[in-house]
Amino acid sequence: MYHPALKTPLCEMLGIDYPIIQAGMGFVARGPLAGAVSAAGGLGCIGAASMTGEELREEIRIVREITDKPFAVDILFATTGGKQTPVFTSDVQDHIDVIFDEKVPVLASGLGNPGPIIDECHAAGMKVLSLTGNTKNAKRLADSGVDAVIAQGYDGGGHTGRVGAMTLLPAVIDAVDVPVLAAGGIGDGRGIAAAITLGAIGVWLGTRFIATPEAWGHDNYKRRITEIDDEGTTRTRCFSGKPCRMIQNDTTKAWESPELEASIRPFPRQMANVTEWLGK
Repeated sequence: MYHPALKTPLCEMLGIDYPIIQAGMGFVARGPLAGAVSAAGGLGCIGAASMTGEELREEIRIVREITDKPFAVDILFATTGGKQTPVFTSDVQDHIDVIFDEKVPVLASGLGNPGPIIDECHAAGMKVLSLTGNTKNAKRLADSGVDAVIAQGYDGGGHTGRVGAMTLLPAVIDAVDVPVLAAGGIGDGRGIAAAITLGAIGVWLGTRFIATPEAWGHDNYKRRITEIDDEGTTRTRCFSGKPCRMIQNDTTKAWESPELEASIRPFPRQMANVTEWLGK
């Protein structure tokens, strides 16, 4: 059972017990993790970034084998065609087709604006959440019709903006008329309490969930997550082509060289290259 002190409007909005959403981390957040979080009363979220449409479908069905509670799918809304005629990439369109076909309860947008499909999502009974790293983009997302904005601070893992979470959160809350969640540097109950005190209706929590049995990843990686100190990460474009906070290691240091940094492709091409190199 949930503790009454943890109940916020997010719980009613999404049909969950705790105002905690597990971030849809690419590679890591698959069916077993999302299913476990949802079964425990939070909102589990599958990260679609590294998947084909059919792989995403398989992970969705794994979640439903674990629980009948709500869950989300996180899609990175990459576009192509230029600023005047942007269209979703074929991979993104495949993900969109699957979430409608599988009647996913919640769509999360980790990057980009899901605006072109929000009306269709709402017509299907789907809630739409979207991440932002600044107030300007938060206003655009709110105007597009998202149900809630997730303010992700500079201190968050994965893709981040340039503003710290404690500064960004109240600024976004003041800037938009939709509910706001907090993300970035939140790792325990103290961070959750601080976010709610600042006006957030819940939190988007990522890195903390990596070091769990259900998360996809090597045990050495999970162990490293628990061992690094407050200076153990760096922001780099080497993973996806956009600034992304990662554990600092020999690979991230190598990409800091002018020669390699100059070879980084724009998002989503760089992410596609990395996915191919890793062999998933």
